[in-house]
Amino acid sequence: MTTHVLGDTTVLTGRSLRHILRSPDTIITTVVTPIALMLLFVYVLGGAIHTGSRQSYVNYLLPGILLITIASGIAYTAYRLFLDLQGGIFERFQSMPIARSSALWAHVLTSLAANLVSVAVVIGVALILGFRTGASVAAWLAIAGILILFTFALTWLAVIAGLSAKTVDGASAFSYPLIFLPFISSAFVPTSSMPGPVAWFAEYQPVTSIVNTVRALFAVQPVGSDIWVALAWLVGILVVAYAVAIALYRRRMS
Repeated sequence: MTTHVLGDTTVLTGRSLRHILRSPDTIITTVVTPIALMLLFVYVLGGAIHTGSRQSYVNYLLPGILLITIASGIAYTAYRLFLDLQGGIFERFQSMPIARSSALWAHVLTSLAANLVSVAVVIGVALILGFRTGASVAAWLAIAGILILFTFALTWLAVIAGLSAKTVDGASAFSYPLIFLPFISSAFVPTSSMPGPVAWFAEYQPVTSIVNTVRALFAVQPVGSDIWVALAWLVGILVVAYAVAIALYRRRMS
């Protein structure tokens, strides 16, 4: 049974990936906004921002930009899922000897693959802009793990949006708040520089702990309790989003 599910998921993931390869503008569009923001903050606004850190501003900025890149990318997951539902693809799959969950997991794994490519492109541009790190292989693996977990958590939120949306615009618009959430965090400026209520929200929302953890790993500094707070947020969001998405999927396909 497990082999059957894995085989079906692999085939359907290949189908979704081929759609992206035939339309590379998806990844291009995903990375344009984060790269534009990085250029804007590094070359226009960065000189006026005081982070209290000795590292260059592109080093300070990059963790938040990576999260924005992923948040931008998962909008396409909701969009593609919605189009498949409207096109009757899922109903056709149900009439075939295919594991029911494989169609959903194919979209999730496609999202992971596409977002990892986008993240790699953004890191490449950051290196051109002067980003440097002494992070060890273990630190890079930890960063990759956090970004993958972040991608999975947001992708299952995208699945919920794709399953419950009534229009194409509604399927992808849910990601806009997620894209702007890093702006009210420690991604661009220290939370201590913000007004009281805003600083409180920025300090305790999930993006700040994730950004702080990735930034510390890049800078080869102690991560402290931030990594545990980040993991708690990510695992919690992932578990809840997954449960809700599966419940919606079963109800819709029943």
